Order: sequence, then structure tokens, then C-alpha cells
Amino acid sequence: MQARHPRRWLILIVLCLSTLVLVIDNMVLTVAIPPLAADLGATAQDTQWILDSYILVFAGLLLTAGSLSDRFGRRKIMIIGLALFGAASLVAAFAADPVQLIAARAAMGVGGALIMPSTLSILITVFDDEERRKAMAAWSAVAMAGLVGGPVLGGALIAWFWWGSVFLINVPVAALAIVAALVLMPESKGPWSRPDPLGAILSASGMTALVWTIIELPHGLSVPALALAVGALIGFVLWELRTAYPMVPLRLFRDRVFSGGSFSLTLVQIGNGGLLLVFSQYLQYVLGYTPTQAGLAFAPMAVASLACNALGAALGTRIGNRALIVTGLTVMAAGFALLAVPGSFAVMACALLTLGAGGGLAMPAAVSALMGAVPAEHAGVGSALNDTIQQAGAALGVAVLGSVLSSAYTAAMPATAPEAARRSVADGLAAGDAPLAQAARDAFTSAMSSVFLLSAAAVLAAAVLAGLVLRARNTHPVLSGEPREPALAGHH
Repeated sequence: MQARHPRRWLILIVLCLSTLVLVIDNMVLTVAIPPLAADLGATAQDTQWILDSYILVFAGLLLTAGSLSDRFGRRKIMIIGLALFGAASLVAAFAADPVQLIAARAAMGVGGALIMPSTLSILITVFDDEERRKAMAAWSAVAMAGLVGGPVLGGALIAWFWWGSVFLINVPVAALAIVAALVLMPESKGPWSRPDPLGAILSASGMTALVWTIIELPHGLSVPALALAVGALIGFVLWELRTAYPMVPLRLFRDRVFSGGSFSLTLVQIGNGGLLLVFSQYLQYVLGYTPTQAGLAFAPMAVASLACNALGAALGTRIGNRALIVTGLTVMAAGFALLAVPGSFAVMACALLTLGAGGGLAMPAAVSALMGAVPAEHAGVGSALNDTIQQAGAALGVAVLGSVLSSAYTAAMPATAPEAARRSVADGLAAGDAPLAQAARDAFTSAMSSVFLLSAAAVLAAAVLAGLVLRARNTHPVLSGEPREPALAGHH
């Protein structure tokens, strides 16, 4: 049995802090965009780059960062990532123009890519099988708290200070996490292997091009970016299969638990991708909530998620991951379906409670099942694969569901409405015409219903997939002493 680290629960606090700083940063930025755009004179294109520069770099470097953490040490890579993230946040807080802010956000993406795989890989190496589920539930609960609390915190900071404070708050949190990691956390790494520079180049260029294609999808298909993404990712797979020292052990996908968990999480993230994007706009544009009130409206979802995280951790050892995942995803699908029928706040609160409960049961169990199929020596790159899959799913969800929202909104608007109002609910409300504003609200509400019905279908498909593919009890052939492939034998 794996020896239990005496400071494992303190280490978990460090890992949660490191994850929290990433989640909160992404959420508070959505609140900060209007004041920072006005202060810096940012155009709509500048604003898009401020948002997208981070995710492009983050998603593009995740696999490379996971491989680096296995090779050079997970604690070391996480500390480097925290230092870079904190320094770049300081630059972002005092940026004097959009170019500086975009560059700082890109640097934050590099830091985030170094932090994220290391946190989950350290968690699965510090905790044994018996306690890992509880640790995973706590880690997921903290991420959910940051997701909901981010807009509230951002609104308060902007009200009290200025938009740069949403970046400045990252600095002390990153510094605290670095000190705690140095004092509390052991170093861990995989066995020595030769570097794979070609694999790193192909994965980074392919993932960056793929995320770029997804982001640009609502504005039209970028054929060159898609061609680069497909070419680089196919080249990456072919190279990883033939090289003696692969950066990513693709044989992980032969494990039904890993591959089934991966595809289920992708479908869930596609559904979730539309939730914050669409529902937060509905609350503000249609119901007239402030950004802080919109953030607080997600509180029922957070409370239910936290409670069901704890429940899932207790039930997981008794009923297994598959039952929890299928049950949780089915409950989530019901929550999305309930959101598709707009009603009073009580109805919306029930829908968000249902979504939070389902997510609290399903997501930690899915990640636990997926990471349980990863050998300890590949914990970093396995974690990066998990993060990459979820990031791609979330980006795809935002792009596809955003496109559906836009198309459905335009179709629901009167043909006689001004062109700008037919393209954007914000323009429809800003025109100062009461009947036009009401038509825009009705059209957006109708479009939102279409998006959430699609989200319900995606999450229900994930539940069916999990039920068909995941084993009732994970045997993990990768970990059970099965002979390894020659390509991986050289690692040991």
C-alpha cells in the first residue's frame, strides 16, 4: 500500500490555493472587461484578444507542461508557474495600453499551463487510493467556489478600487502558494526519459491552432488554422506512436476508463461552456442584474455542488465511479432542461441547485476514474491530458453554443429591427426604443432556451457514454503489472 504523506492535507491546501488563483482570475476578468476597455481605450478586437490570448497559450502548452513536470519535478514546475503567473499578473494590473495587457495575459497563460497539470499530478501521488477521492472532491469544490465567487469578488474589487485590482489580488495568493509549496511539499517526478522536442512543438502548435479555430468558429471557419491543427495533431499522434521516448503515453487511451472518462468530460464541458456565457448575459441583459448580483445568483449551484462533492466522496467507495458519474450527469441534464424553461427566480434557483448537485456527484468521480487509470510515473502528462480535454471541450462549447445563441437570437428578432439590434442584444437594449428592447429580451430568452436544450442533450449523451464504456470496477491494466510496450520500457 502507498505510504501516506504526513503533511498530505496541508499539501492539499497548497494545491487548492494554486487552482483557486487560476479559476478566480478567469472569472473576475469577465466583470472587469467593461471598465478596463473604457480606461485603456480597447477596441472590440482588443477585448477579444485580452480574453483569448490566455486560453490560446494555456491550452497550447498544457501537454508540454505536463511532460516537463514529470521530467524535471512537479513541485519545481508548479513553483515556476506560480512565480510567472504572479509576476505577469502584476504587469497586467498596471498595463497602460491593450498591447501590454494582452502580452501580460499571454504570459499568465504560460504560468497557468505550468501550474495546472502539476496540481492534479501532485494530488494523485501524495494521496493513496483510499483518501484520493476525498482529496479530489475538496479540490473540485474549491474550483467550483472560485467559479461562482469570482464574479462577486471582481465586482466588489472594481467597486472599491480599480480594474487592475482583479489582477493584483493574484500576487499575494501566488506568493503564499510558493512559500507553502517550498515548506510543505515533497518533490516527485517520473523516471528519466529523453526529451521529445518534436512532440512538444507538434502538440503546442496543433492545440493552439485547434483552440484558435474553435474561438473563431462563430465568425467563420479559418481553413488555414484548421489545416494546421489537423496536420500538427495527426503528426503528433504518429510521432508519439513511433518514437522510443514519447512525450505523451498514448496507450492510456486503450484503457476504457481513461478514454470513456475523457470523452464524457468533453461532452460535459461542451454543455457547461454555454452556462456561464449565456446565463450570466441573461441575468444582466434580460433581468437587469449587476455583475455582482449575477455572480451571487450562482450561489445555489455552488452550495449544491459543495454538498454533493462531500456526498460523492462518501458514496464513491461503496457504489463506484460509474454509478456516480451516470447519476450525476443525468441530474445535470435535468438541470439544463429546467433552465431551458425560463421562470421565476425560484425556478432558476431549483435548476441551478440541480445542476450543482449533478456536477458535484459526477465531475470528481469522472476525474478520479480518469486519473486512477494513469500510472504514477506519468501523473503530470496524464493530468495535462485531462486538463487539455476539458479545455478543448469548454472552448468548443463556448464557440458552438455561442454561435447557436447568436443565430437563434437573430432569427427570433423582428425583420424590421435595425441590423445592429438583430446581431446583438446589447445593441438592441442600447437603442432606447422600449418595444425594440422588449423584443431583444424575448429573442434572447428564446435563444437561451435552445442553447440549454442542446446542453442537456450533450450531458445526457455523456451519461449514456459513461454507462456503456466505463467498467463497474476499475482494474487498470496499465497499473496491474501487465507487460509494458517496448517504447515505454526504456523509461525504467
